[in-house]
Amino acid sequence: MHLTKPIQTPMATTGHLCASDGAEFENPTLYRSTIGSLQYLSFMRPDLAYAVNCVCQYMHAPCVPHWQAVKRILRYLRHTVHFGLFFARSFASILATYSDADWAGCLDDRRSTGGLCIYLGSHLISWSSCKQPTIARSSTEAKYKAVANATCELPWIQSLFRDLGVPLTAPPVLWCDNLGATYLSANPVMHSCTKHVHVDFHFVRNWVASGSLVVSFVSNKDQLADVLTKPLSGARFTALCTSLSVLSLPLSLRGDVEAQSAAPMESTSAASSMCSNTSSS
Repeated sequence: MHLTKPIQTPMATTGHLCASDGAEFENPTLYRSTIGSLQYLSFMRPDLAYAVNCVCQYMHAPCVPHWQAVKRILRYLRHTVHFGLFFARSFASILATYSDADWAGCLDDRRSTGGLCIYLGSHLISWSSCKQPTIARSSTEAKYKAVANATCELPWIQSLFRDLGVPLTAPPVLWCDNLGATYLSANPVMHSCTKHVHVDFHFVRNWVASGSLVVSFVSNKDQLADVLTKPLSGARFTALCTSLSVLSLPLSLRGDVEAQSAAPMESTSAASSMCSNTSSS
């Protein structure tokens, strides 16, 4: 893969994957082992989360196009090997969450994929991209399920910060790019058009009513979780990766590490030289 051409995105915007997509791949063991490594990387690289989630769905019976999608991810990794999550010193104490979902994006079962990313100030601290367990009958329902899933993540993060002694100065803000889902989270009236939404998801209203959560609307162009729900164009993907703090690590960091590791070696060499001179005397 070291001779491959650079590629901007880990997944193509055309030709969505499906189960009956081409001939069966001849080496499913290789497919599964490669996916296992990619899953490990996705825990540290949010830009890989959606693409890895997609190819993971075909581990039981991979086809040739699925393996081609995996190789595209490897091509992307080959030329972004120096990328990583960058954290600068900050004293921010406000949680901001972005939730998003495509609608019926999976060609096999028409389930939606939900994504979320949670920030402490400007730093990304948690993210997820996964298929929703039930089929959404509207885009509002898919987005509202994504809001509910994001809300589920907040209590344990808040509890973690309490254990660490990090005070949060305001209720978390959850940003959603669907007006219907935003209104539904604050409206106590159950309309007939939303009765099919599972009751479990309406605990979001309790959070909003108690003042523990603020659900606000964000435009689609400012929706940072977009990268976790669908394949994007190169320009859009690159811009969102920057917002996710997935950056090329500064060379100064590498230089500092090399300098620090070289210093003990120089001290050891100097000490050895002094011992040799003393013995000679």
